[in-house]
Amino acid sequence: MKKFKVLFLFLIICLLSTNLSWAQPQVPNISLQINGNSDPRNLSSTIELILLFTVLSLLPTIIIMMTSFTRIIIVLSFLRNALSTQQNPPTQVLIGLAIFLTFFIMAPVGNKIYNDALNPYFNEEITQEEAFSRAMDPVREFMFKQTRKKDISLFIEIAKLKKPKTLNDIPNKVLIPAFLISELKTGFQIGFILFIPFIIIDMVVASTLMSMGMMMLPPVMISLPFKILLFILVDGWNLVIKSIVMGFK
Repeated sequence: MKKFKVLFLFLIICLLSTNLSWAQPQVPNISLQINGNSDPRNLSSTIELILLFTVLSLLPTIIIMMTSFTRIIIVLSFLRNALSTQQNPPTQVLIGLAIFLTFFIMAPVGNKIYNDALNPYFNEEITQEEAFSRAMDPVREFMFKQTRKKDISLFIEIAKLKKPKTLNDIPNKVLIPAFLISELKTGFQIGFILFIPFIIIDMVVASTLMSMGMMMLPPVMISLPFKILLFILVDGWNLVIKSIVMGFK
């Protein structure tokens, strides 16, 4: 038995000390080199490509902060809570609906950006700086329509800027957060209005159950079908979506 153990240990040592080429994968020889380029056009294309990927990585934030997405998703979330349907519609469905409604509402702004900024830039008629300025003009116009003067004044005061004489004097660092808090306030106002009819149903059902002595029965179980029935009878999705879209006109 001892001889067997010694022999087994000897074989393991031999295997570990032997260079087994078949057990080692062949690693390719990869070399990364950064070479200079004297052609300024290639350098410009590289910078444009880097900027493009940067914009794509920030695209979700841009969509949320500078479009109608914020108000839409807040209203839809309030609606689901008012109906007390837990996870119906699912969050993915609400986000998808909010995204496509955002595309629908922002389509005129997108057309202006393409016609006034992107198309001339692609045709090499304007520079990058001018294209960016032209692209921001329709977006700023959209945000100004939805932003309250009180919110703009708040951030101007916080930033300690001079009182602007025209809308063009208001920088984006003031306009964008002011637009966001205005959208939050508008979304909460619409959500409050949505809650009123469903709260009335909850109160009526709770009062009826208490008068019947059914205090142990959760009112939500009884009121939920009535909420869904009311929402279907008044064509709730049509009314909600219409009010959201028309609020941006």
